[in-house]
Amino acid sequence: MTLPANNNISSRLLVISDIHGHREGYLRLLQEAAYDPFMDQLVLLGDYIDVQKTATWDILDIMREQTAAGALAIPGNHELKLLALASAGKGSDKRTDYAEWIKSLPLHIAQRQYLFVHAGIRPGVPLAKQSEKDLTEIREAFYRYPEDSFARQMDSEEDGTASRRIVFGHTPTFKLGEVAGRLWRDHRRIGIDTGAKHFYRLTLLDLTNRLAYSCATHTRYRCSDFRVEALDWSRWED
Repeated sequence: MTLPANNNISSRLLVISDIHGHREGYLRLLQEAAYDPFMDQLVLLGDYIDVQKTATWDILDIMREQTAAGALAIPGNHELKLLALASAGKGSDKRTDYAEWIKSLPLHIAQRQYLFVHAGIRPGVPLAKQSEKDLTEIREAFYRYPEDSFARQMDSEEDGTASRRIVFGHTPTFKLGEVAGRLWRDHRRIGIDTGAKHFYRLTLLDLTNRLAYSCATHTRYRCSDFRVEALDWSRWED
């Protein structure tokens, strides 16, 4: 049974990015958060796999099941690399099957007061004109753009970005100046790639209740040290 996206403002809004094959940790975090697809809106921000490690690809089966049950998903750069391999005729039947699902995904999602993207947006470019490459691969041009200038530019737009906070992954937060394994935030941007690929932490963020569910990630895709943290973001509130 396919459920519609949950737009009930009273439901929880959960988001995760850059799982990179850590299936065990991902499923455990959903369990720790008591995720209910009938009550919660789950948003998935891409890089579910590491395209160079075929052992990670099976997690896409979970993502397809969850989107069929109402979760919202966008592709990351690793999913687009898998799509390119399939388009070049270098894939198995299974890879081609995944490609059809990847092609069906949008590149950004607007929900409530948030805009969800994999990597970010290019400042000064309307949302409708953002390139696939920027939405899935941009780094410094997005996160180093001055916070005040970024907020003014977004609020001048009439394309769905005005007054929204952008939630993104792709760039691990330790590269944004945050402590490894912790979320990063300013007034208009929230970085949630806490470095699972680099064996730091994988984080599921409950935006509604400002809770972070996380676990340490290790080689061979093992996870440990599960935590839940209440977030104090009061200094970033308008």
